[in-house]
Amino acid sequence: MHCYINFSNTSFLSPSLPRHVMRIISTNEINKSKLVQEILAGAVFIYPTDTIYGIGCVATNSAAVKRIRELKQRDTKPFSVIVPSIDWIRENCEISEHAKSWLQKLPGPYTLIFPLKNPAAVSHETNMGMKTLGIRIPDHWISSLVESIGKPIVTTSVNIVGKPPCTTKTEFEQFNVDFIIYEGDKAGKPSTIVDTVTGKVVQR
Repeated sequence: MHCYINFSNTSFLSPSLPRHVMRIISTNEINKSKLVQEILAGAVFIYPTDTIYGIGCVATNSAAVKRIRELKQRDTKPFSVIVPSIDWIRENCEISEHAKSWLQKLPGPYTLIFPLKNPAAVSHETNMGMKTLGIRIPDHWISSLVESIGKPIVTTSVNIVGKPPCTTKTEFEQFNVDFIIYEGDKAGKPSTIVDTVTGKVVQR
C-alpha cells in the first residue's frame, strides 16, 4: 500500500474544503509500468538521484513544466534534464572533441551543458529557448526509469528559488506534486556543472 501524508501548511483553506493528500511511494513499492504511464500523462513528481532529490516531469510537456516553474517560483532560468541514454545525447546535441571525455563520465554526478541541435527535443519552457541544454544521467536507478519512459525528464532541485534544496519528506510537503518516490533523507550536494562549450566547471 502507498503511504499518505497530509499537508501541514493548509490552515488557509476553508474548513469545508478537503486537505491535499500527497502520495508517497517507497522504493520497494514501485510499479514501473504504472509510473511510466503517469509520467507520460503529465505527472509532476519528486524523485531521488545520486546527488539530491529532484522535481520533474516529461520535458516535452509544456503545461507540466510550467507547473514546476510555479511550484519553484522560477520564471526564466533554464531547467536541465535527465535523458534516456547516451544515444539520445548524440542524436539531439552537438558533441565536441572536448565534450567526449566528459560524456564518458556518465552515468555520474554531473550536469553536462551541450549545444542543442534539435530544439524540438524539449519544450520551450524547459530551457527557455536557449541553444544549449543541461543534461544528466545519474548513477542511480532513477536512470532506468527514465530509460523506460523514453523521453527526457526535467531535473531541478526541490526548493523555492533562493532557498536551500529540500532533503526530507517533511520539507517536501510544501510542494503540490502528484507523487513522491522516497528513499529516505538525502544530504548530498547538487551535481557538478560542466559547460562543454566554454569548458567552465562549477562544483556546488
